[in-house]
Amino acid sequence: MNIKAIIFDMDGVIIDSEPAWQAAELAVFNQLGLHLQPTDVEQTIGLRIDQVVDYWQQRKPWQPYNNQQTAQDITAKVVAYISEQGQALTGIEQALKWSKENGLKIGLATSSPRYIIDAVLEKLQLNNTFNAITSAEHLPYGKPHPEVYLNCASALNVNPQHCIAIEDSFNGLVAARAANMQTIAIPEARFAHESTWSIAHHQLKDANTISSTLTAYYHLG
Repeated sequence: MNIKAIIFDMDGVIIDSEPAWQAAELAVFNQLGLHLQPTDVEQTIGLRIDQVVDYWQQRKPWQPYNNQQTAQDITAKVVAYISEQGQALTGIEQALKWSKENGLKIGLATSSPRYIIDAVLEKLQLNNTFNAITSAEHLPYGKPHPEVYLNCASALNVNPQHCIAIEDSFNGLVAARAANMQTIAIPEARFAHESTWSIAHHQLKDANTISSTLTAYYHLG
């Protein structure tokens, strides 16, 4: 198959921010009296933050309920973490460089709001890296709905069939598959053994082997 573009998820792929999201969610939700555990917030990895808030409101309702304010309280903590100690994940800088050198268009498709995207790009000095950036922030549905990936492919002017998506979450992987893209899953090590990753076309330990995987299995450009 001919691959013309590579589309990266952001949280958990470009930057190691998933622990920050989980810590922020635990802090805010438990202040509201939900008494969540770390394993609880792992259930919503990859969902848009307003969907996460709604998820817990449906299961452990609290009052007064203000989805927007709760989401803002969580994302403010995440932005602070990114600005202070955010780091690129292993191999991602090399993968981005390799993609550009091999003539692939580079996209970013994320559930995160724009101000978190900007914080990540600024912190990692990636402001001029991506040919297209799409967020599910204002879409009717976030991941696992495929729209954010379809929008990114459209912005890149590449047929989704000629895109490969890099994901760390099952919700994101479902979105990319539904968009009819090729997929690479790079799950967190403690989840890597789970059978759910079998829907990915390839599963890698980290981004260091993205280039060799694409070279071995696909025609580029």
